[in-house]
Amino acid sequence: MHELVFLKSLVIIFGISAVVVFALHRIRIPSIVGFLLSGVLLGPHGLSFIKDISMIQMFAEIGVILLLFTIGLEFSLAKFLRMRLEVFGIGGLYVLITVALTALVSYQWLKDTNTAVFAGFLVALSSTAIVMKLLSDKGELDAPHGRIGIGILIFQDLCVVGFMLFIPLMSGGGGVYELALTFGKAVVIVAIVLLSSRWLVPGLLHQIVHTRSRELFIITVLILCFGTAFITSEFGLSLALGAFLAGLVISESEYVHEATSAILPFKDSFNGLFFISVGMLMNISFFLNNMRLVLYFAGGIILLKFIGGLFSMFLWRRALRISIQSSMNLAQVGEFSFVLAVAGLAAGVISDDMYQAFLAASVLTMLLTPFIMQVSPSVSRRLGSLGFLQRLARAGDVPESEGLPVKRKDHVIIIGFGLNGRNLARVLKEADIPYVVLELNPDTVRDMRKHGEPIYYGDGTNVEVLHRLGVETAGVLVVVISDPASSRNIVRTARKQNPALFIIARTRYAAEVDDLLELGADEVIPEEFETSLEIFSRVLSRYQRPKNEIFNFVDMIREDGYRALRQPGAAARKPLLDKCTVLANVAVEVFTVKEDSPVLGRSLAGLQFRTRTGATILAVERNNRMNASPDPEFRFEAGDIVFITGKREDINRALVYLSEGKI
Repeated sequence: MHELVFLKSLVIIFGISAVVVFALHRIRIPSIVGFLLSGVLLGPHGLSFIKDISMIQMFAEIGVILLLFTIGLEFSLAKFLRMRLEVFGIGGLYVLITVALTALVSYQWLKDTNTAVFAGFLVALSSTAIVMKLLSDKGELDAPHGRIGIGILIFQDLCVVGFMLFIPLMSGGGGVYELALTFGKAVVIVAIVLLSSRWLVPGLLHQIVHTRSRELFIITVLILCFGTAFITSEFGLSLALGAFLAGLVISESEYVHEATSAILPFKDSFNGLFFISVGMLMNISFFLNNMRLVLYFAGGIILLKFIGGLFSMFLWRRALRISIQSSMNLAQVGEFSFVLAVAGLAAGVISDDMYQAFLAASVLTMLLTPFIMQVSPSVSRRLGSLGFLQRLARAGDVPESEGLPVKRKDHVIIIGFGLNGRNLARVLKEADIPYVVLELNPDTVRDMRKHGEPIYYGDGTNVEVLHRLGVETAGVLVVVISDPASSRNIVRTARKQNPALFIIARTRYAAEVDDLLELGADEVIPEEFETSLEIFSRVLSRYQRPKNEIFNFVDMIREDGYRALRQPGAAARKPLLDKCTVLANVAVEVFTVKEDSPVLGRSLAGLQFRTRTGATILAVERNNRMNASPDPEFRFEAGDIVFITGKREDINRALVYLSEGKI
């Protein structure tokens, strides 16, 4: 009968949750809010459909473990080490300032130092599960505010063990020796886990994969996930941190994608239970009877965390807009604060009334988080434009921001210096095309300026920064950042400043193409779509299909695909040739003859160029002199720039002929 009771509970939970989440989805409210509200309704303090939540909490912990494990899989150890400033620098300062501010404010009412400091511990932790879930859903894990948020969350999880160890000291039941011993154990276990990613796990997974048993592979991945979480928890660290470290370990192997696909179904199944279990903790009657107190608590927590985050990022000279957005994203209480609060209540550090008030306020901050994160881009942009805050930000800017160029013409502006930005800058430098780069990472700016890059520190959403980059006289603006909201703002601002500017924007998902086109982008490159083109090109090459045939397929899919992505009414700007129906099937391409080209020294008549390709050579540029309509005896030399026109399939055939000497 016990099994049937548990099964009945699960049916009720998932049934009610599905209805609530679906109803909220119709009015565009995030699913996390639906899960939290479902928990409030179903729990022992709501409609009492579920009276015993211990089993639900157990499954909820599994959901958190799997969530953090998949986040770890998306990282790599190298990327984690590159984020050491965000983790230990900004994260450490954030926790220190938040604890100090909370303790200072709390002491005015509590009049007890230990309890005030413990209140600081509770407030200093943010919700890893909620923030990472929302950042992942929005594709902003790699955005500047996403990297800062993740770094701070990782450090907060590291702090859980320290906060737990301080509880006996605050209640008078522990010593400094025990504290130091447990810290030492924690450092050792983290080192062992990270070192195993290089020597132990890759070899183990290699042997498992060779068995060709998917079941064994999935079991092994789950053992690594839950086993590492269990081991770290035994040494006083959080389960979530252990799961994240396990994901980091596997991310270093070549089997990371297979592991991700194996875990995702389990993660999605259990993850909702975590948010439901959090909602079940909220005592509705206590909230209604003490509504003003709880609202004050919740507002105070959000304000203190926002101030703490803003100061910590300002001291590390992060951009004002990014600092505001990151601080807003982290302005809730974390799930591990509940564990800490229970331990504090048992040790007598906090009273039962304080525990209940904190619990209600914490759930309320979690409930508000999706809405806060939804408006954080626009709020951060507006606050960042305030005069006194801009003066404060300039006082903390890195020196490179003072050297922004003023006078340029017909140059390329690159926003973002990740992989795409670096490759574009390299090509522009080789092609002798002037360009400037804008980047928000001060360390990247300093390093690249030492290598002679025309790179500057600044926020592309700031119209003043774009002016100093010469947006009014620029020829092309390329936006290659991993922040959808900022990309939209940059495109909108740049289009207003220069209606003739050609704007190219990179986006991660095809669904974002329409928004960017409507805001003024001329071309939008969705990564997922272009990746599909590269994949089928490689497949056709493997089967030795002719290159011009592959080019034709790429052009066909690209033309059909982008036409489908651009919905009717999208305000895309079309070049003049695109508007001429007479030239609808005609294209123009440019080809540079290289020193090792097989057509060197050969004439157009000898190549039978027009007969064999169907394309026409309009002109050839040699030594900055244009030779229009070259005669049949014209012979190619290295460095010639050939202008070719014709149908797209004919041009593709011509390009292959010029580069390989055959079709």
